[in-house]
Amino acid sequence: MTIRAVQCVRLGRLRDRRIRGSVSGWGFTLIELLVVIAIIAILAAMLLPSLNQAKTQAQTLACLNNLKQLDTCWHLYAVDHNDRLPPNNSVADLISGGSLASAASWCTNYAPYDTDPAGIKNGLLFPYNTSLEIYHCPADFSTVQTADGTKLPQLRWRSYNMSQSLNGYPEFDPTLYPYIPAWKKLTQIRVPSVSDVFVFIDEHEDCILDSQFGNPPQGTWSDGYWWDIPASRHNQGANLAFAEGHVERWRWQVPKTYQYFVQWVPPDEKPDYLRIQNAMKQYSDN
Repeated sequence: MTIRAVQCVRLGRLRDRRIRGSVSGWGFTLIELLVVIAIIAILAAMLLPSLNQAKTQAQTLACLNNLKQLDTCWHLYAVDHNDRLPPNNSVADLISGGSLASAASWCTNYAPYDTDPAGIKNGLLFPYNTSLEIYHCPADFSTVQTADGTKLPQLRWRSYNMSQSLNGYPEFDPTLYPYIPAWKKLTQIRVPSVSDVFVFIDEHEDCILDSQFGNPPQGTWSDGYWWDIPASRHNQGANLAFAEGHVERWRWQVPKTYQYFVQWVPPDEKPDYLRIQNAMKQYSDN
């Protein structure tokens, strides 16, 4: 090998070492990688509450939109039926497991058990909006179950109920009607005003069964007890739709939990109970 060839080989090896050296000089040490990972973890932890809050707000808005559409269907039915409100006749018989009424209703779905949406599709409001999605709150992750309580993976079809005060079932039962007053026509709602009477409510997932939201009127034997309980899934609140057309979220003083039917209202929960009661028909209301 000539002297010139040897020099070329040496220069090539030197260049290779410089290149490898420059590449290794731009690499990260283990400590640097750990610092970067720690910074990413801190940023993620800081952003996660904001992302969860944004998700919760989006679910609340979607739920309000559902209730607004149901409220519109309710109004359209009254317009088409000479001011008469949609019948609200789906009341469960807790003894037999069946229904107390066979008459038509805005909905006959049994929320915890019905895997088929027929109870919604055959309801009197469904022709005005044939979207099944508007009957379900996006923040409600409860699933259907069998009669013996076995949970199934399918989400329930319905999260909302209609107030007993709006053409509720007791008008067909003279033994119950004196205890549960109800308006039959939209123009009959005067006190409270239509802006203060709720039509639809986001009901607690452990409580909802039939499609009527009921609670005792003031002065009755069970006044001071919950019959049905509103949801608490919207940041300790529930969404409601009102008789004059607006929707809003109500935040509760205390979280809502369901233990059993006819549940005593403790003192710290009484303001929430009275708020619901005052948005329903009482004996003295027009």
